[in-house]
Amino acid sequence: MKAVRIHGFGAAPVLEEMEDPQPRAGRTIVRMAAATVGHIDRTVWSGGFLRHPPLPYVPGVEAAGTVVASECYTAGQRVWLRGAGLGTNADGTWCELIDAPDEALGLLPDEVDMALGSAFFSPSTSAWVALHEIAKLQAGERVLVTGATGAVGSMVLQLARDAGAEVITEAGAPVTLLVDTVGGPVLEAALPGVAPGGRAVLVGYTAGNTLALDIAHFLQRDVALLPLNMFRREAAGRAAAPELLARLGDGRLKLDVKRFRLDEAATALEWITQRGHRGRAVLVP
Repeated sequence: MKAVRIHGFGAAPVLEEMEDPQPRAGRTIVRMAAATVGHIDRTVWSGGFLRHPPLPYVPGVEAAGTVVASECYTAGQRVWLRGAGLGTNADGTWCELIDAPDEALGLLPDEVDMALGSAFFSPSTSAWVALHEIAKLQAGERVLVTGATGAVGSMVLQLARDAGAEVITEAGAPVTLLVDTVGGPVLEAALPGVAPGGRAVLVGYTAGNTLALDIAHFLQRDVALLPLNMFRREAAGRAAAPELLARLGDGRLKLDVKRFRLDEAATALEWITQRGHRGRAVLVP
């Protein structure tokens, strides 16, 4: 099979031949139809993640495809893949045949395109958990979303509106909830717009990973800073996945996807860093 491999942290991805995986207990082999290129993949690739697979390794934490061999799934079933160490502790999804732990798989409805099935989990479940599990969003609240053109931000915007909130994307009247998807100076500028007693859910840091706080001013405003850690909340994300896939399948939710060939992995890694890019990048065979 063909696979993208990383031979050194920060080194250019290389498309090369590898031996096909063989069936074994507790594992499912999936023929990849699409594999997502995300910021977590960039972080692992750069050597900056808390853990990483031994070099050389196949990147990719998310994908979609069809089952080839499994004790748990029927051959030909459409599935999405995420987590269980894929691309972080062991080889991931940027390959023609993915060798995945059974628990990494979920069923993908026929109505959902493979590229969308690969890309949906991280942005849509992050948005869902941020709003409903962490912020405890209530209908009628005014919500400020930063980075609303990005994948996560656009999902937050759509889901908050579906829940009956008033959503704005630029600071104006005070809000009871800020969902910040970019961090850095954008977060610093947005925080004063949160009404005293409000909440700010911190989702991402593409604009910067530091935040300067005037502690005295911050304490007087009494705004709760609530971090989103989807590794700790993976179960909540998986529980929400069927409902989110149903909304994507019937068009109630939209997510832009840009396709790249497997041999364009380096281009995809660069594309996701470009300011103003829309949607998610996926590799296709």
